[in-house]
Amino acid sequence: MVNNINDLSADFPILDQQVNGERLAYLDNAATAQKPKQVVDTLVHFYEHDNANVHRGVHTLAERATTQYEEARKKVQHFINAADNREIIFTKGCTDGLNLVASTYGEQNIHDGDEIVISIMEHHSNLIPWQQLAIKKHAKLKYIELTPDGTLDMADARQKITDKTKIVAVAHASNVLGTVNPLKELAQLAHQHGAIIVGDGAQSVPHMPVDVQDLDVDFYAFSGHKMMGPTGIGALYGKADLLREMPPYQYGGEMISAVYRDRTEFADIPFKFEAGTQNITGAIALGTAVDYLEKIGMNQVAAKEQELVDYVLPQLEAIPYVTVYGPQNPQQHTGVIAFNMAGLHPHDVATALDAEGVAVRAGHHCAQPLMAALGVAATTRASFYFYNTKKDADQLINAIKATKEFFNGGTI
Repeated sequence: MVNNINDLSADFPILDQQVNGERLAYLDNAATAQKPKQVVDTLVHFYEHDNANVHRGVHTLAERATTQYEEARKKVQHFINAADNREIIFTKGCTDGLNLVASTYGEQNIHDGDEIVISIMEHHSNLIPWQQLAIKKHAKLKYIELTPDGTLDMADARQKITDKTKIVAVAHASNVLGTVNPLKELAQLAHQHGAIIVGDGAQSVPHMPVDVQDLDVDFYAFSGHKMMGPTGIGALYGKADLLREMPPYQYGGEMISAVYRDRTEFADIPFKFEAGTQNITGAIALGTAVDYLEKIGMNQVAAKEQELVDYVLPQLEAIPYVTVYGPQNPQQHTGVIAFNMAGLHPHDVATALDAEGVAVRAGHHCAQPLMAALGVAATTRASFYFYNTKKDADQLINAIKATKEFFNGGTI
């Protein structure tokens, strides 16, 4: 375990800099997390010492590369408690994993008149694949709505999920509202009606303990870069019996057992879904990110983020010209906090905060149907990770007040 989760600055040199003359308060972690030196060192070491393709050569470098690649798969399996390492497919990221399920399981199992159920808070990555599948297959796409406090309306979920439902796809945690959805309860509900459930873990796996067997999800996708791994790598978990029945997602080398002139026999899982040369270094460095998080302990990660939310959310809610979206109770909130300042466009707010050294995101956050449901075009979003501090939170609050003063000619 890491002795002091509040002093990890030596592992993240990127955070020890100034932006626009101010100390950097990096609060855009929902978009991508910063990488510790250990992850960067893994990338450099592989290219300098072990660079070779995997599953192909019998020479020493190829064997070392293959061993590290498959060890990374086992690390991911353990991290989310999958039953078998063959249930872990390396992908380009969460978006790729969700598209894989829609393009294989969805194509195979959705027919005219079937229903797919998602929530109104979904990121476009967990919305558009199902929307387009429903259009193509003449199925019906249904949305679970929100309660007034920004949580998933489970009464509506029980109405929307019926015996016609074949797929339920829901984010484990919202990238806008900071809401953690009751994925285990939704899985039970889906299974009662004979449907499968797909979890979007992009905003949950980096921030809280995740046990896919306990959740009883059928598929679960997440990205490496949001959990301090490199960009361009992610993982899809799928129950083995479902994966074996699905057709390949792409065709080419490494995903075959035998090829003849008129037919092909495909490899077993997970290799059936990993055509061509994969992001080998990305997978291995993702394994290093898993090591780093497990050394800290995911319960400690979650507790540190909760401490930050408990500290900053009430302060934001107390500012009269700030509207916060999502649950008002800090105990129901992840480190993702979306807000607007009265009379100011979110992009202007984000630009002004950047002048104070505070990095946030502004826009629709790839969740336009949610924005429409909230009655706004965009929001400003601050998102915290375990390496953030109360000093970062104070800098955010002070920058918001300074922004109000600037745009109002010095008066609040």
